[in-house]
Amino acid sequence: MVPWRQQREHFSTAAVRSDHAETRNSRFITEHPSGANLMKLVRNLVLFLIALVFLEANLVFFQVDATENAIVTQFGQPVRVITSPGIYVKLPDPIQSVTHINNQLSVFNLPQTEFLTADKKNIVLEAYATWKVTDPLLFLKSVRDPIGAETRLADMIASELGVALGKVELSQLVTVNTEQLKLSNTLNTVAQASASRTEQYGFTVTDVRLKQLTFPQANLTSVFQRMKAEREAIARQFRSEGTEQAAKIRAAADTERAQILADANQKAAEIRGQADAEAIATYAAAFGKDPEFYQFLRTLRSYEVFVDNNTTLILPSNSELLRYLNPSITNLKEANSPQTDSTTPKSDSGSN
Repeated sequence: MVPWRQQREHFSTAAVRSDHAETRNSRFITEHPSGANLMKLVRNLVLFLIALVFLEANLVFFQVDATENAIVTQFGQPVRVITSPGIYVKLPDPIQSVTHINNQLSVFNLPQTEFLTADKKNIVLEAYATWKVTDPLLFLKSVRDPIGAETRLADMIASELGVALGKVELSQLVTVNTEQLKLSNTLNTVAQASASRTEQYGFTVTDVRLKQLTFPQANLTSVFQRMKAEREAIARQFRSEGTEQAAKIRAAADTERAQILADANQKAAEIRGQADAEAIATYAAAFGKDPEFYQFLRTLRSYEVFVDNNTTLILPSNSELLRYLNPSITNLKEANSPQTDSTTPKSDSGSN
């Protein structure tokens, strides 16, 4: 290892040498001023050459993005159309220049415009259209830039809207009945007509849509009244359909109820008939053995129909009920009944 004292001496020697070199350079510049100017000139020349290279690179090379097309013009005349993204080379300006054209969808807002419908109603529309460039070269030659394209669009869309809206009535544009609504079809017709007219300018209209539909103050009352009447008619229709459906449901329920009751009554009648038949058979078997008891039971049942706790009966002495309830009366009746005496003389058959 080198001792630290030797290292310090080495660094001290190097510093002294550097100071001597700077002293010599300063002395040279002081003694020879033309040399200093030459060095400054060389440095400025190098910087100028570097700036010139960058400038020429920017003038010769150019980039085309995926969202645009480019047209190279030479002295104002198109010489090349570039539709693919990348880095390209051209002659420096002013020999050749590049015009970039956006190939994405653009939106054009049509200002509020008043139109007249087929039934002579005034409406105010605010619409917008989407459009895109389809032929960059034709677009550049015909309208030059998007401002020129939108100037043409304003006139075309306004005229096509006026023609299309003049063929439909207001009730077909503003209604709650979707079957009568023709607003969407009208806007599609406007878009197709506008697209066919803009093809000659190198761009096309892809869609036309409505932002706002209003009415002049003079038409607002009539429009609202008509919309209210339409909604009331729809409500009445719904109520009528609901009432009809409810009647059908009630009729079906009543029919089902009547059928169930009929089946139940029939079943009950059959059961009662079977029970009555069995009861009659039982009674017949029992009463056949004791006719007197049968007569007594029939008499009691007949009185059960119209006699209750508040009923007072006045019966003759020969009543069947008394005969069964009070046997003494029966014996008395038998005692008072006329007896046929065997000693009673019989009338002659030949007497008058």
